[in-house]
Amino acid sequence: MGAGKTTLIKAIARQFHIDDNVHSPTFSIVNEYGDRNGETYYHFDFYRIIKETEAMDIGIEEYFDSGDLCLIEWPQKIPSLLPDAYLQIDISIISDTSREIKLSHYGA
Repeated sequence: MGAGKTTLIKAIARQFHIDDNVHSPTFSIVNEYGDRNGETYYHFDFYRIIKETEAMDIGIEEYFDSGDLCLIEWPQKIPSLLPDAYLQIDISIISDTSREIKLSHYGA
């Protein structure tokens, strides 16, 4: 909590020229954003889910299979549902003003 997940996603959204208001979908679970070229991006926050079946209920597989970029906060809540290939970004709090970011690539 408070490491900067949503802040990082806002920065990624700027790089993809997403003009929508990017905010954490804590209660809605998923937000959909569009860029200037009509591309779609999905932003998930699984913090509040209890079981992976809740992600299945929103159709997570369809989102992952869409070919659109999916940005996920709290992916450890859905470990068996993650796609075969993904980039994991871990953020560790070093101090109030400093973070350590680790990138790990999984799959093909």
